[in-house]
Amino acid sequence: MKKNVYRTHNCNEICAVTNEKVRLAGWVDTIRNHGGIAFVDLRDHYGVTQVVFHDEDMLKNINRETVISIEGNVVERDKETINPKIKTGYVEVHVENMTILGQSLNQLPFEIDASTNTREEVRLKYRFLDLRNPKIHNNIVMRSKIISYLRAQMEELDFLEMQTPILTCSSPEGARDYLVPSRKHPGCFYALPQAPQQFKQLLMVSGFEKYFQIAPCFRDEDARIDRSPGEFYQLDFEMSFATQEDVFEVAETVLYNTFKNFSDKYVSPAPFKKIPYKESMAKYGTDKPDLRNPLLIEDLSAFFAEVDFMPFKNKPVRGIKAPGCAKMSKSFFENMLKFATDIGMKGLGYISISEDKSLKGPIVKFLSEEKQAELVKMLDLKETDTLFFISDNEKMVDRLAGQIRSDR
Repeated sequence: MKKNVYRTHNCNEICAVTNEKVRLAGWVDTIRNHGGIAFVDLRDHYGVTQVVFHDEDMLKNINRETVISIEGNVVERDKETINPKIKTGYVEVHVENMTILGQSLNQLPFEIDASTNTREEVRLKYRFLDLRNPKIHNNIVMRSKIISYLRAQMEELDFLEMQTPILTCSSPEGARDYLVPSRKHPGCFYALPQAPQQFKQLLMVSGFEKYFQIAPCFRDEDARIDRSPGEFYQLDFEMSFATQEDVFEVAETVLYNTFKNFSDKYVSPAPFKKIPYKESMAKYGTDKPDLRNPLLIEDLSAFFAEVDFMPFKNKPVRGIKAPGCAKMSKSFFENMLKFATDIGMKGLGYISISEDKSLKGPIVKFLSEEKQAELVKMLDLKETDTLFFISDNEKMVDRLAGQIRSDR
């Protein structure tokens, strides 16, 4: 095979002294000029190698981010210059020849390593520089590896990869469509798919029993915590002659393996916890709860049915026990009340347990000593706990309780 004219090795490959000349190519990351000798960190996709220039004239027109190709001998570094943090930190290349492949601007619009702290419009204008940021670069590499891993898993499970149309007709998927005008049919438009739902179902009824796709999805909606606006990709799959549990098993296998392989955090093994809708709404106030939040919603409707407190009379009542919350400042409770009224509640009652085990709060005076003791025992209330109350109609109370639970 003909040798590459730009490089014989990449910048993460030379880890020991060799007896032959090497060529490297990449971007000038840093320049350290020590008068008569200059040290340059040369960076490519794979890593960094320190190269040494003994002729300062070779660096006259070289700025950071200039693309160069160099040739020279690999030499062991002096002990005081060894960098054990990088793979190539024990050697350096003494440059004999250099070629400029791409000249950089004298003044960069931002520091490459700090590009994520720069205004977004500047980052987008110089996106080719922003993508050189190691964090962003590594994120894109990670994305590629994850997609490749997902594809391999699905193929191993005997799924067939398909590609569905991008230009299609509008279909109700819960968000607004992106529209593309048709040149051949004035006044008519294509819609970009919010998901390949109809196409994958068409494939199923056509006899393709196990389908998957790393599917592009386009949704014209605002960014939210649980929504990706604009364009995103998802692993989409469909199965024929399959039960719900069959589908769950595939999802659990693929998701567990993927997160286990690409994360150093604990990943719950299969089978995953399954929460019925009614239970989820009752305990968490949402059908997509964040289980990292330890707070649970308690149904106190039966308890307050026997209490003469008009705001809770003949209404569903929910309670949320917040351990240690009684220690919070007055402004915390004021902010909680403001949040409650902002989401449509008429108020936010609460009871706090003092360190002397007495109950304090605006609702305490409506509870007899027997009822106070019953509430403490029923919810296992401890010193410095606070119990927040949410009451509204049957349709709203769980949703409001879920928002209070999630906000704090």
